[in-house]
Amino acid sequence: MSDAQPSSETDNGLVYAYLLNGDGTGTPYDWPAINSWTPEKGLLWVHLDRSHDQSRQWIEDKSGMPALARQIMLANESRPRSVPFKEGLAVTLRGVNLNPGEDPEDMVSLRLWLSASMIVTVRTRQLMAVREIRAETEEGMGPKNAGDMLVGVANKLVDRMGPVIEELSDTTDRLEDEMIKTESREIRSQLHEIRHQTIGLRRYLAPQRDAIARLNQENQPWLAEGHKLRLRETTDRVLRIVEELDEVRERAAVVQDELVSRNAEQMNRTMYVLTVVAGILLPLSFITGLLGINVGGMPGVESKTAFAIVCVILVVLGVGLLWAFKKWKWI
Repeated sequence: MSDAQPSSETDNGLVYAYLLNGDGTGTPYDWPAINSWTPEKGLLWVHLDRSHDQSRQWIEDKSGMPALARQIMLANESRPRSVPFKEGLAVTLRGVNLNPGEDPEDMVSLRLWLSASMIVTVRTRQLMAVREIRAETEEGMGPKNAGDMLVGVANKLVDRMGPVIEELSDTTDRLEDEMIKTESREIRSQLHEIRHQTIGLRRYLAPQRDAIARLNQENQPWLAEGHKLRLRETTDRVLRIVEELDEVRERAAVVQDELVSRNAEQMNRTMYVLTVVAGILLPLSFITGLLGINVGGMPGVESKTAFAIVCVILVVLGVGLLWAFKKWKWI
């Protein structure tokens, strides 16, 4: 059996694999070593890229998973869930997308099959949490059993959510402070982005909270009470993140409502001023329009003072209208 060093990215579906030695270390495995592995040799961890045919074929033909577990591992779309089997657990979790050029709310899926003798993790895009566990394994501080792997993955996924949520909260705080002095169009676009991100994150974090909480009730020989205690703490952290997301979304909605209210108030003031001006000019326009008709019999046509008299009448009428509007409390 050859224990060739696997590369982090391959063309055959195997991202990397290790035979976990039970002391935090692991022996790297390649496909020939995986295919010749037996449970008597120890706990095997295989990390696969779901998009490759060879990894899909291995899951279908050689992984030994139940049919439903294989379906969960290879499904195109997945929401966080935990499904128990007699042979082990099938778990689907999501992590924020921290890959360059990607949106954090476009959460990356990680599927796990965990049993006493084998761990299979499947991804479509890179996840920093899994890469960190691999680095810990190479340094001798990796998981010793399937319970350690499950707890480690869940915690590391949650660890990377914190800064993203804090950034959303800080941005909302800044928008609340700048709402008065910043152009509303700029704020509206940022608020739209914040609400879009919170909706995208909460879509998966709420079921992920429930999935991790359910793990506390599973009875697997490799899932010790210490693991369940740490999973309960992780559930509490996810719950706080979901609550903070709800708070950010509600605050963003309040700021947006305030902007809409201010815009409506400004529009109402503008329409009010225009209405007052129109109310003053309407009778004046009627008089000047009436005097401008080209028919015989117009009074004052032969008088040199008629124009001045009409101007005085218009001024008096305008002042009278202003006085009447103020008396009626229209202005």
